[in-house]
Amino acid sequence: MPRSEKTARRLVVDGETFLWSLRHVHDAVGNGQYHGCCEILALRLFKTRGRLHIVFRSGPDRLVPDGYGMPSGAVGTAHGPLLNLHEPGTVRAFLDEALTRGWRPDDPLTAEMDGWRLFDTVATRRADKRAE
Repeated sequence: MPRSEKTARRLVVDGETFLWSLRHVHDAVGNGQYHGCCEILALRLFKTRGRLHIVFRSGPDRLVPDGYGMPSGAVGTAHGPLLNLHEPGTVRAFLDEALTRGWRPDDPLTAEMDGWRLFDTVATRRADKRAE
């Protein structure tokens, strides 16, 4: 049975349970046209109000799914690696990097981080993990 895209997934890290989900958004410009595709990875600590949105906006040399040549959840750079935001290992790497950069899961507010600022570090971490 396929999993529901609306149901948050669980990720257990050092005994703490985090919930995460991925969504695709874009801006409507009228006449059925859209631009500004964006992937948003949302994370939160179970039973807390605060959350983190790691945002990947399309732009020059920045690839996000647009419904035509890229699979759902794939983000990457024009001449670099692709990361799959549906993979728990990739989500874990983004969570670890966000924590390193100061995100506090117990903060009751919603925080936002530019995913591209985390991308290179996470891509390196994922490549190192695969090489092990």
